[in-house]
Amino acid sequence: MVNRKIPRCMSTQHPDNASTPFFSNSSVIEGEAEVKEAYFVYSHLNCEEQMWDSEGKDVDNFVVRKLLSEYPRFFSEKVLGKDVFLTLRVPNPDIEKNEGKILLEALESIPRSFDSAKTFYGPRLDDGTAPVFEVIIPMTTDPAQVNRVWSYYKNFVVGKGSKSIVEGDISVSEWVGGFNPQQINVIPLIENQESMERIDFIVGGFLKGKNIERQRVFLARSDPALNYGSLPAVLLVKNALQKLAVLEEKQSVELLPIIGTGSAPFRGNLKPSTVEDFVREYPSIQTFTVQSAFKYDYPPEEVRKSIDFLLETKRGKPLPVDEEKSGGIITRVSAEYASQVQELAPFINKISAFVPKRRKRHLHIGLFGYSRSVTGISLPRAISFCASLYSIGIPPELLGLSVLKPKDFEYLDGAYKSFRQDIADAARFFNPETLEHFPSLKSRIAGVLENFEFEVDQEHLHASSQIMSDFSKNHTGRVTEEIEKAAWIRKFLG
Repeated sequence: MVNRKIPRCMSTQHPDNASTPFFSNSSVIEGEAEVKEAYFVYSHLNCEEQMWDSEGKDVDNFVVRKLLSEYPRFFSEKVLGKDVFLTLRVPNPDIEKNEGKILLEALESIPRSFDSAKTFYGPRLDDGTAPVFEVIIPMTTDPAQVNRVWSYYKNFVVGKGSKSIVEGDISVSEWVGGFNPQQINVIPLIENQESMERIDFIVGGFLKGKNIERQRVFLARSDPALNYGSLPAVLLVKNALQKLAVLEEKQSVELLPIIGTGSAPFRGNLKPSTVEDFVREYPSIQTFTVQSAFKYDYPPEEVRKSIDFLLETKRGKPLPVDEEKSGGIITRVSAEYASQVQELAPFINKISAFVPKRRKRHLHIGLFGYSRSVTGISLPRAISFCASLYSIGIPPELLGLSVLKPKDFEYLDGAYKSFRQDIADAARFFNPETLEHFPSLKSRIAGVLENFEFEVDQEHLHASSQIMSDFSKNHTGRVTEEIEKAAWIRKFLG
């Protein structure tokens, strides 16, 4: 593989935006609009990498050909795979059996994308550059899952090139041309507590016996928050980053973390106004994701400026975290979070049906809890879950925090420096009237807020009161419109 730069900024297709981007004819971004989006983030936002999601939707496997043919002037100057990057997110067959063959189709599309680029660039690709050479495998729980994808591409996509079509006949490569790149990088996406706690085993196991000098590792932020609560999700990520730093030194392999963050504090609190604080909080992160709200709910110049800041910063070492102390907080807060979500779940599932869609996706139902103690509670995916609670004035960041003790706050002030600010950012959208509908949660949530300084957003307070009133009275005709209005005020959907 050619030695190349590792992006600092990855644009994703997560549908958390309140506003519709100018290049989409519909509030639901799909099809050709997503091709335009990839060009837009490269050319106008200076973002180096676009994640191309083939998990949970009908993917366009001809995106490389379309980009090169529709925007030849830009891509003649910025080489795809060298200056800007397209990274596929593919299904994990071990978890999503029905989507398994989509993985195979995505892997087969990589050599075809190379052929399209070779036609466009000619000898400029002779240095080993390939337009697509990395895939992200979600919900990774074992090194074997990563190795299967890496080995399948090597043995069955590229490997078939040397096989004869029939005995004594020409090879497949002689028949249809060669298969490039010869090897791909596979990025494990770690999403649950058990896997984050054994991330060194997963990554180290995959690297074993391979001549790999640099390995990207993707840490989820939204699904851990959905399953365990916002604070536990942060601490799980911080512990995982510390384990990766130890493994990096032990293996002498450069490990380059990616963090998947949205604009809502519950999903990471990475937005144009928080980039400096976020980089200070996670100095060992190599690649930061900018999701749809980051890109489309702020003025373009502000977005470009914040992305440029990310590009100019350098990766450092992770902030130290006490595994035992943080582990105790994770256990207590996640248990209380689960208890509170159980009470809210029936309401969340009802109101989430009115959350507006922003991307064309197949239906995904999130099963609350990798945690075995709460399995069986069905919830919407993280963005809809978040949007549902914010819309009625119960920021989900507050759930579970009632069990924190004074010594926990003292510890968190050092280990999670943005903790108070993140909660204050969320608490701006709190509506105390809503708690009257959930009396068992009233004292637990209201008591938490005494530990934070914040000012309630009055415009959002009014919007959430209207949503709760209409929904409680079954006047649902305008609820979707009202949820959208509240999202515009927050500058994110969920």
